[in-house]
Amino acid sequence: MFDGVADRYDLTNTVLSFGQDRGWRRATRQALALNPGDRVLDVGAGTGVSTAELGHSGARAVGLDLSIGMLQAGRRARPHVPLLAGDALALPFPDATFDAVTISFALRNVVDTEAALRELARVTRPGGRLVVCEFSRPTNPAFRTVYLSYLMRSLPAVARAVSSNPDAYVYLAESIREWPDQAALAERVGASGWGSVAWRNLTGGIVALHRAVRK
Repeated sequence: MFDGVADRYDLTNTVLSFGQDRGWRRATRQALALNPGDRVLDVGAGTGVSTAELGHSGARAVGLDLSIGMLQAGRRARPHVPLLAGDALALPFPDATFDAVTISFALRNVVDTEAALRELARVTRPGGRLVVCEFSRPTNPAFRTVYLSYLMRSLPAVARAVSSNPDAYVYLAESIREWPDQAALAERVGASGWGSVAWRNLTGGIVALHRAVRK
């Protein structure tokens, strides 16, 4: 499915989010509190646009994704960004390799959320940081109603105009609607090898940043 949306993936995300995706990537980088020379892993990196953002901190950022089509599109667009093929459930790195790890808008797509969080903990050094940037639950009831209407009705229609595979965005809308809210995801993170779990809402809770520290 992701191979089928790779060519216009970045453009489609920017259109569907009304340009908010840039701010979400920047907020993720800032939440990781990266230092120059830190080793950071970006899981579910897709075309590497999020990995490139992490590199602006001076950290040594590596992107990893399961979709070969997304990686190929990313290598054409960003040949300077290290992008590797790999599975979030079996990361191809030794224990405690990274100072920080992140996964943006991809944890929903992993078949076993807790197993993926444990793998992220495995490859992170003790005291290292995790940031999960993921769609969440708007906190204002009226705004949530409007947002869900856009998600289930307007988003697929917009995707038909700009995406190379509009049907994938029907899945996107459904997966966001079924995803746990902020508190429920925090519980899963805390049960998977991470401590000091906290979250911050972005864009009224459309997206949430969950932060944690490797125990």
